Amino acid sequence: MTKALLDAPPEFDKPASTGRLIWNGLTRSPSGFAGGMIVLFIVLLSFVGPFFVDSTLPTDTSKIWNGPSAEHWLGTQYQGKDTFTILILSGAQPIWIGTLAAFTAIFIAVFLGAIAGYFRGSLDNRLLQLTDTVITIPQFLLMLAIVAFFRNLPAVAVALIVGFTTWPVLMRSIRMQVMSLKEREFVEAAKLQQLGAARIIFREILPNMAGFIFVSFILAINNAIYAVVGLYLLGLLPITDYNWGLMIQEAWSQNAYLNSNALPYVLAPLTMIILFQIGLVTLGRSLEQALNPRLRER
Repeated sequence: MTKALLDAPPEFDKPASTGRLIWNGLTRSPSGFAGGMIVLFIVLLSFVGPFFVDSTLPTDTSKIWNGPSAEHWLGTQYQGKDTFTILILSGAQPIWIGTLAAFTAIFIAVFLGAIAGYFRGSLDNRLLQLTDTVITIPQFLLMLAIVAFFRNLPAVAVALIVGFTTWPVLMRSIRMQVMSLKEREFVEAAKLQQLGAARIIFREILPNMAGFIFVSFILAINNAIYAVVGLYLLGLLPITDYNWGLMIQEAWSQNAYLNSNALPYVLAPLTMIILFQIGLVTLGRSLEQALNPRLRER
């Protein structure tokens, strides 16, 4: 019996999967769980809600700037259209534009940061010079200049512009993480096996940064939505679909803040933006605690 126990292979505790770590982190943090529920609610309201409302938005001049009622929960706007319906139709565009912009910024930052941190040398210096050049230019002013020069931009182009102007800071963080992981034993073992630089970077180093990259992606969505809403608020983007920034811009141009019945049209998009940003921030913090081994142990 003793010999059988000695000959048996040792058993190790399997590391928890990423999905389980995320779920445990959210359920252990009340604020993170609440933030996740807020984000989920707004996403469902913005992407599923339009299927349950009248998207034609009929105009009724007899109901201009009416206050909240049983028929119109948030009142009506300057054309007599239902404010609650417009609010539901306005969420999808800034959310998916912000998500695409964040994905673009994360992709550029991870790709350049991984290459710079792994290879170092002259390539690292050139990429850092490029990063310094982009950082020295105010990001929002750069976006304003590009959008003002190219009028009637489609939503995808807006997302790409925001993504291409918001990657440098994250790229430096990725570079430092790669430089740290490059000195670990598992990377040295991969080098001795001559697995190749591409495989070491994308199969050995970056998977160990999945938590950091995922949390950075969530926070990048936050910043991208601010930028997109700001551009619509300033009237620099074409009016193609309803969105929160356009609602605020219309409320400002129509002096809605001077009419008590029109306050829901001003406050509704602001409330949605604030709640979504708070939800993303609290969700990001909880995920960071769940996915970061040092914070998780603490």
